[in-house]
Amino acid sequence: MFDPAPLLTGFALSAGLIIAIGSQNAFVLRQGLRREHVGPVVAFCALADLVLMAAGVAGLGAVIRGLPGLVTLLALGGAAFLGWYGLAALRRAARPDRLLAQGTGGAVSLGAALAQVAAFTLLNPHVYLDTVLLVGSVGAAQPDGAQVPFVAGAGLASATWFAALGFGARLLAPWFARPAAWRLLDLLIGVTMLVLAAGLLGYAAGEGA
Repeated sequence: MFDPAPLLTGFALSAGLIIAIGSQNAFVLRQGLRREHVGPVVAFCALADLVLMAAGVAGLGAVIRGLPGLVTLLALGGAAFLGWYGLAALRRAARPDRLLAQGTGGAVSLGAALAQVAAFTLLNPHVYLDTVLLVGSVGAAQPDGAQVPFVAGAGLASATWFAALGFGARLLAPWFARPAAWRLLDLLIGVTMLVLAAGLLGYAAGEGA
């Protein structure tokens, strides 16, 4: 008989980690509001989480623990990218886009959108701490036969969250028809990115000490 406990455990743990304000979530939300490449962006986020969590359960976490220098480099690269994106968001806040039925101005290509979400995902060392180390260690501790449903549950939580965030954002479209709403969103995104960048710099300094 199928035991749903490992699947539910993976779902709950993954949901608790990803449902929080962060650079990746902010980017998915903005793409959803712009109705721009939402499907590919959501799919990338969900697939990346699934691959990283599965790799953690398979033992990648032990490898990362042995390479502290790699984590430091990721933190520095992530801080640089988040700082750049945060400043760009603050510049947009001074000249907010207006949401139209056809989309917004300043559209980016699919390749550029995927490159940005990849940077938000893979240049953040905390994603490895959460998915590979934390989820991976809990999943690896599951009894024989329970690891696959655990990873499936964790991946399902990630896919559900990003789909809701990206495709559900259009429900806010009437409010974001006003330039002031875009100004507020970009202001919040810009401040969030800069705070996260500062946090990564502090994390890198601590790792290098």
